[in-house]
Amino acid sequence: MAGRKAKANSHPEVIPAVPKRSPSPAKVTPILEITAEPKLRRSEPATLMSRLGTTKAGQSLSSGILTPTVAARVMRGGVLRGGSGTRASSETGEWAYTLNLDNLKTQDLFMSTHNEEDLYLASTHIELRGMFDGRWIVSGDNEKKAIVWDAATHKQVHEFADHASEVYGVDISSDSTTIASVDASTIQIFSTTSGDRLLPPLSHDNVCGVKFSPDGSRLATTSWDGFRIYNTHNGEILFDSGGKGSVGSWQDSLLAWSRDGQTLFVATSGGKIICFNVAESSSSEWSMHETQSQTSVVTNGKFIACSGGSSVLLWDCISHRQIGSIIPHTSEIDCVALSPSGRYLACGLKLQGGKISIHDLGDVLPPEYFYPCFPLIQVSGETLKSWTQDDPTNTEILLSEEITSASSPSHYVLANRALIRARLTHWEPAIEDAKESLRAQPSPIGHIAMAVALLGKGDRVGALCTFDLVFHDCEPRDNRFLLLLKLILVFESGDQEEALTRVEYLVTRAKNDDDDDATYLYTWVLGAMYAKKENYEPVMPLLERAMNLAPSDKRCLPLKTISLIFGWSFNGLDIVAQQRQCESFHTEGRTAEAVEVLLNILRHQSGKRSGAGQLLSGSQISPKNAYSDVPLLNPPSAASLLIKRSRAQAAKGSWDSALQDANDAVKADFSCPWGYEAKCVALHGAKRYAEAIEAFKFMLQVIEQSHDPAVRRLRKNYISPDETVARINSTVIEILKSCPLVVIDVNTGRLCNGSEWRRVFEASSTFADLVLSMTKELDVERIRREVAFFFRYVMLSHVWQGKEPLFQDVECVWDLPDTASNKKLRDFCKETRRLGYNWAWSDTCCIDQNTSTILNQSLTSMYKWYADSAATLVFLTGVAHPSKPGDLTRSVWMTRGWTLQELLAPKVILFYDSEWKPYLGDPGPNHKQSQGIMQELAAAIEISLGTIVKFSPDNLGVRAKLRLASTRKVTREEDVAYSLIGIFKSDIRPHYGEGADDALGHLLEEIVARSGEDTVLAWSGQSSSYNSCLPASISIYSQTPHIPPLLEGEEMDICVTELRGNLSQQVALGIYNQISLLPPARFAARRLHLPCIVFSVSKLNIQGPSGSNKKLYRARASGVGYVEFTTADDLLVHRPQRFVFALPWIGHIRGPNDEVAWGGQFESDTDSDSESDCDGGSDDTPLSPSDAEVDDYTQALRMVARLRQPFSALLLLQQLHGEYKRVAAENEIIISGVGPDITSKSIRAKVLEIL
Repeated sequence: MAGRKAKANSHPEVIPAVPKRSPSPAKVTPILEITAEPKLRRSEPATLMSRLGTTKAGQSLSSGILTPTVAARVMRGGVLRGGSGTRASSETGEWAYTLNLDNLKTQDLFMSTHNEEDLYLASTHIELRGMFDGRWIVSGDNEKKAIVWDAATHKQVHEFADHASEVYGVDISSDSTTIASVDASTIQIFSTTSGDRLLPPLSHDNVCGVKFSPDGSRLATTSWDGFRIYNTHNGEILFDSGGKGSVGSWQDSLLAWSRDGQTLFVATSGGKIICFNVAESSSSEWSMHETQSQTSVVTNGKFIACSGGSSVLLWDCISHRQIGSIIPHTSEIDCVALSPSGRYLACGLKLQGGKISIHDLGDVLPPEYFYPCFPLIQVSGETLKSWTQDDPTNTEILLSEEITSASSPSHYVLANRALIRARLTHWEPAIEDAKESLRAQPSPIGHIAMAVALLGKGDRVGALCTFDLVFHDCEPRDNRFLLLLKLILVFESGDQEEALTRVEYLVTRAKNDDDDDATYLYTWVLGAMYAKKENYEPVMPLLERAMNLAPSDKRCLPLKTISLIFGWSFNGLDIVAQQRQCESFHTEGRTAEAVEVLLNILRHQSGKRSGAGQLLSGSQISPKNAYSDVPLLNPPSAASLLIKRSRAQAAKGSWDSALQDANDAVKADFSCPWGYEAKCVALHGAKRYAEAIEAFKFMLQVIEQSHDPAVRRLRKNYISPDETVARINSTVIEILKSCPLVVIDVNTGRLCNGSEWRRVFEASSTFADLVLSMTKELDVERIRREVAFFFRYVMLSHVWQGKEPLFQDVECVWDLPDTASNKKLRDFCKETRRLGYNWAWSDTCCIDQNTSTILNQSLTSMYKWYADSAATLVFLTGVAHPSKPGDLTRSVWMTRGWTLQELLAPKVILFYDSEWKPYLGDPGPNHKQSQGIMQELAAAIEISLGTIVKFSPDNLGVRAKLRLASTRKVTREEDVAYSLIGIFKSDIRPHYGEGADDALGHLLEEIVARSGEDTVLAWSGQSSSYNSCLPASISIYSQTPHIPPLLEGEEMDICVTELRGNLSQQVALGIYNQISLLPPARFAARRLHLPCIVFSVSKLNIQGPSGSNKKLYRARASGVGYVEFTTADDLLVHRPQRFVFALPWIGHIRGPNDEVAWGGQFESDTDSDSESDCDGGSDDTPLSPSDAEVDDYTQALRMVARLRQPFSALLLLQQLHGEYKRVAAENEIIISGVGPDITSKSIRAKVLEIL
């Protein structure tokens, strides 16, 4: 490449947008490999020659996805390149091979007008706009020329010889009017027809690739200096990456546009692609390949194929997720190209003698990725599958995941979710999504989604006015289809006669214009309108007329778009119309006509789908249509007739008649599998599930043993019930892991453990219906959804009263003696059943307290059970009916220890008074959504309403949770800790008999060890026998500890200024380093390793008595002077004992970035285990005077300023072996702060071991 300077790779500073995935390489065998050999020498005439056979002119050379063929020219024994801007060598004058991917035949094309080395080819095709031109071929070479050829006559039309160097890339706009070519430093733009230059040369150094946007209004170029986007009308630079996103080689296929022209994909070096959002001028970087080689990229508008090194990866254009599998090759890939549908991928291999490898992507991608794009709608493959299967709930989940994962969601995805939410009748969210879509980019689909949502909400005028805005943001070619959509909206709005009149006019106009496609579309819609109006007589003539005009590929994408937008189903419309017409004739006594229609229905049911069924596949399977697409393969006539009639009866829901005919068909020909199939459908519809499954198994057995090979081949289309059952069972096991160990069946009143619960499920209609509805394809999401729904359970929260019914007492809830406790349990089960649930749980009878392992597992899992429950019902024993505001917060239920988690954990909670009537008469489905009840609770326990409604263990601080627990009482002393296991996400194991001190000690020890939370130590009262720094009772945490005064803003600045004049930088940084190196607090063998600042007591005196049994002491301590405190402890001041004051609030002293929110209620309690120990360092890098800056000095002075403020301290007494114990703990000891004569020696930061 003469005159080209290679530049260092550079990439945009972008946000990674796609998580990296590395699936196993797919074993995709190429369907064809082509290697060229020289066939013609340069001495032969320099003319354009072709042997194209039946191939249309202009289809022989590729421009990415825009042509149905892939072309390439091969250097002798060397490199082959193909695809967009196909590059080829004419050095030896050899033939170029063209592969027609529609019929997999090879034809030859030779072009030798250009001499010597490199040649670039592109052809025009505007298939994306619904028409084919294919008139022009453009080529470029190293003789500084770009040439336009007539593809039909193979003659030169224009020659552009104004390039300063060889031509490295060419492209043609989608409307065939404009040509762009690039050399080493400029972009030239010419008219295709006149050959006139349309703009002065555009400058871009080291440019090597060019690509028009789909609408031709923008032109993208890429180079070793980054990429640019130009306005093709005036040459203005719309965006310049500024040297970022440069390419690293002269590889082809470097640029690709999304179908809407809003996203540009730029292939760069390092195995990456830049995804550039044109509207927002923002970009994201996709790490597509681990290899560091240059990538190539091509797209069909639905997915992207990206090559790097020796492999190709595929990515969804909408969801930006990797799809399919890696497609490996044995040598490096030089370029890639796609057929128009995207079904076939061509890869030019660099090191295999000039070889093209052709792959059928149908082996690795589902078929929806190859359908032509729907009018107006863009949607990812997985979402489209769910949408067309009429599963709006799952479709909403998929769209929400796409929106959440994208840094800037596409306006298409937002509009799609608006349509789905409208389908789900979630009108307000649908309107908000439509607004967001229009804010992101005004578009027809955004306005349509808004109109549909407004109509659903009842705003007919607003919907129709909004729809009119569609015509301002649409392409002219879309006007007719948009007019049809508006008439459907008019029909849906209630003005059916007006809509029918206008669509009939459209049908007539299209017929007069001989427009078969439009006539076909309008006729189908007109038939659907009459069917919806329940006027069935004109439907069949309309549909029969439409059938004669059906597209050759049996697919009408506008009808699919209508189905997606409005939820209209065209599948089986002809059969439904005939059924209704037959019923009408029968009712009117027109027997002969009814029989004729019925026979016509039977003819359709003989194995053929209706026309619409061919057009719109993928409908949800039901007993009525589960097997109707299976053809009858030459059965005896009697069995065939009986099977047909059985299917017809099943279609009407006449299951008994259908079963009788199916049984007769089996008797007539027991070797025909379709009799058993009809029997299975009838039994399924009649809800005789076990028999239906057996009939289906017989059908499979008959298929497998059939003498007809065609029948045996059909076995692969079915899934064995055993395979479906295995998948269902694995899902059940997974879900039961999160469910209570024992529940009450509220229908029978009996207790069920996990295995009994599973048996009930396996005997249920839900289980059988799942098995029978998945005979051809496993729907894993549906299995999980329906299994989870079946195992929903309701929890009881109450206060134990008297003798409660225990596990050993209950055989049947309904048979228990009449006591108050038993009545409470029965009423709970009745209310659960009234609410529509089948399973209930009560801590009285659903825990076998005689088995320690079950008891411990229940105690540690109970929080999660409440959190995952369908609902929690709270029975307020002492609250009389009718209840009044305040009764809840004054109830005994609010004072018990276990009920704290039962209040916070559930997502759905319902409060009942003593007569099982809703609290305050509130009939709502969830009292956590009741403003009045939640405000009453929030005021009583002094936390925010939002925290109660959406509580999680991480959104409330340790101190706040301890305060909530401090006022509650328990019956068994250890429950003071065990009842908080879930709230603190604790792993302690219950062990009744260890006592309250040990139980609470284990809990507090774990909190400190897991989070380093030092506010656990901020208390005054009696010390625990577990450790002297922990309290003996949780009630102590109801106290408000000393809150260090805030020192910030101007006050902090004054203190720092004062200290700066009195405290040297070396001394300040020395203090700072000591404190910064302290590790978090931790426990080991009940001993607390406490990081703290230590002030040694040099003198301790008794000042005198202070109240009953207390003495006033006065201590002198280094660095803080005299400290007075009172205690009932008898401190032996005349013995040689070592006392120290310890300041453990290191987070506060370090400053705001590390500070504990002493008075806060919402501090996070997430795990933050530290690997530091007493001797280790911290993540803070210590400062030294030599490298410290002024800001570091200021930070150190701020730390000293905080030390000079009043703080609470712990008095510790050293023990025999050097450990310490906390003494004088009854009252807080407040120290007025460090004195003014501070030195690095007077501040000692240490880790003390405390018993």
